Amino acid sequence: MKLWLAKAEEDLLAGELILKGSMPSYGAVSFHAQQAAEKTLKALLIRYQADFGKTHNLSTLIQLAEAVSPGITVRLAGAEALTLYAVEARYPSEEPSVGREEADHHLGMGRKVFDEVRALLSPYLDTGRPGG
Repeated sequence: MKLWLAKAEEDLLAGELILKGSMPSYGAVSFHAQQAAEKTLKALLIRYQADFGKTHNLSTLIQLAEAVSPGITVRLAGAEALTLYAVEARYPSEEPSVGREEADHHLGMGRKVFDEVRALLSPYLDTGRPGG
């Protein structure tokens, strides 16, 4: 679980670094935001030994998380929109490119998911429980 959170935080940091640069498109930021949210939600589900299968779909992960953290669906409203960037952002597309402002919003949503779940897991992690 700690390893999942560490990887999620790396994705957020990577997104921040990319956002600081001058890029023709900031789709990579949106991808890292999605990855951070996905890994964070999976960390929560791992804590409760909830099976999540192989999915990048944040709606699915948030619905599963609702069972172990009632109200999380409301608190993370809008985060499911990041699912679009799980795969699509990594490949050429006819879709309009992601601008800096939009990417910044996506990164903020990824950070919101991370902060929300980290706060939920904090009491468990702070007790020194193992959590790889």
